[in-house]
Amino acid sequence: MAYKEKEIEKVYYSIGEVSEMFNVAPSLIRFWESEFELIQPKKNRKGNRQFTKEDINNVKIIYHLVKEKGFTLQGAKEILKSDVQTVNQKIELIESLKNIRHFLLEVKDKL
Repeated sequence: MAYKEKEIEKVYYSIGEVSEMFNVAPSLIRFWESEFELIQPKKNRKGNRQFTKEDINNVKIIYHLVKEKGFTLQGAKEILKSDVQTVNQKIELIESLKNIRHFLLEVKDKL
């Protein structure tokens, strides 16, 4: 049986890494943190923000509503108050469909 090396997953991500994931400025992430209760990263002794996977998922929800769907901050807040779970499910569905599309395009290129 061959040895399979495990991928190392980070537990905490810096604000710079999170801002790169979404291609936005770190100041925007800090602003969203002050505007939305959904984003609550931990802070270390120096005061640096430490984002977990859950925090990143919450940033993804806000990014989707504000940047992709074009909601105002107030509109995004109202949607999040009413039904966060539905928004999260829609984002997961969109991600899944994008992955399927990418796979199908790869298959098309190999034909």
